Amino acid sequence: MQTAKTETSKAEFLIIAAPDLNQARQDWLGSLTNSRRLAAHTLNAYERDTRQFLQFMTGHLGTPPALKDVSNLRITDLRSYLASRRNDGAGARTLGRGLAGVRSLLRYLEKQGLANAAGASAIRAPRQPKSLPKPLSADAALRVVNTQQQLAEEPWIAARNAAVLTLLYGCGLRISEALGLTPDAVADTTARSLTIQGKGGKSRLVPLLPAVHQAIAEYRRLCPFHLNGTMPLFRGAKGGALHAGIIQREMQKMRCALSLPETATPHALRHSFATHLLARGGDLRTIQELLGHASLSTTQVYTGVDTDRLLEIYDKAHPRAHP
Repeated sequence: MQTAKTETSKAEFLIIAAPDLNQARQDWLGSLTNSRRLAAHTLNAYERDTRQFLQFMTGHLGTPPALKDVSNLRITDLRSYLASRRNDGAGARTLGRGLAGVRSLLRYLEKQGLANAAGASAIRAPRQPKSLPKPLSADAALRVVNTQQQLAEEPWIAARNAAVLTLLYGCGLRISEALGLTPDAVADTTARSLTIQGKGGKSRLVPLLPAVHQAIAEYRRLCPFHLNGTMPLFRGAKGGALHAGIIQREMQKMRCALSLPETATPHALRHSFATHLLARGGDLRTIQELLGHASLSTTQVYTGVDTDRLLEIYDKAHPRAHP
């Protein structure tokens, strides 16, 4: 893989810009490397995106752009750039990333007193397409929540990870909801439901399956920290509140170990909860309540329900569906 430095040096021969702007851009790239310490792939992306922007400006202006040409870029100039990239086949994510690189360059020039970045700040990035993680198969989901499949060496951490993932798949919780639980919330080991405070402060009831109780009980049995009251139920290695990033990293490791697709994320387990319920005849409205969705249309998209499936549900459930 080429380094950011190699890519930058190559760009000096490829870039079409006046010397003053070319030097300012090289200074900007250097500041990203030395001060902000950006990852090499991010630096390469910024270099490429701004090179494409300046090449567009050359055609747009009819001459290699200089600092004076970008010192007061108008929104119309940036819109023309985005339109040009879109005509070349760039998608919304690519356009958004490209605009981020141009904004970063212009903000740097503004700090140096060389440009005004107001136009770049004012323009809206292209709307990103909404995407949802694909559900895991039932077999894959069961392997992910199995304590024996966890990769943590310490038994209590393996049990902790399994308990969190079991809550996502067994109850359909968001990871923030699972990590927000307290020992008091799950103190009743015979309870068949759990009250969750979801988005917007809305409460909902979710089922507490025996497998969920068992996973939490095993974690509590092995956890070296005192768990009671309203303190966080799930703890990090040093006893503090467990952060979502740790579970996300553990899931990433499991993807490799269990040969799971890249779409296998903690949130995909919540998605799997809903999809598997629906596949086994679950009622869409009930699944909406379990997920805490405000709109049935959100649940429809979330579970991949098509119009035919909705009509089938209506035909079976609505009292006026049959004469």
